[in-house]
Amino acid sequence: MSAWIKMIEDQEAGPRLKELLDHARTPHGTVDTVMRVHSLRPETMNGHVTLYRAVLHSDDNKLPFWFLEVIASYTSILNDCTYSLTHHFMNVRNLIKDQPRSDRIFTALKAHRPEDEFDGKELALLRYAGKLTADVGKMIKSDVEALKIAGCDDGEILEVNQVCAYFNYSNRLLNGLGCTTDNDQIGYYKAEET
Repeated sequence: MSAWIKMIEDQEAGPRLKELLDHARTPHGTVDTVMRVHSLRPETMNGHVTLYRAVLHSDDNKLPFWFLEVIASYTSILNDCTYSLTHHFMNVRNLIKDQPRSDRIFTALKAHRPEDEFDGKELALLRYAGKLTADVGKMIKSDVEALKIAGCDDGEILEVNQVCAYFNYSNRLLNGLGCTTDNDQIGYYKAEET
């Protein structure tokens, strides 16, 4: 676990920071660098973990979790954020459980050619996320209208918008503070529902 700024370890944390570190713990019981890097300003950690869970792990989401992780990964590729890509593409692999397919998806995303592996609604959403990341100032109403024509409803559009927007924030946090995955537990994913 490393960054270009100081991070406070559990044993050095005051009561409020300790409370927020406990709130930010992964299912593995660890605090990843993406959250610990906030330790000098704990309330930003609180806001970050709340936003992350609301955006990516909400029971209200209708799009498949693996696809939201693909959106996260594509956004992170476009931002050249190795940290988020490492964590979230591992989630794609774990959720899809099809190594050749996940390899093809990774290759397509890295080449900035999602059309090599996706079509229809999924491709439209990936293209939207790509433009929202790389050309945000050029977003126009017809970008959303194209998603509706592709079969997306407003809630699905909002889900992808929020995942993409969150990862643009997170990628800038991570790259801007030199965060690495050293000693992080890579990959978190929900257990399959029965």
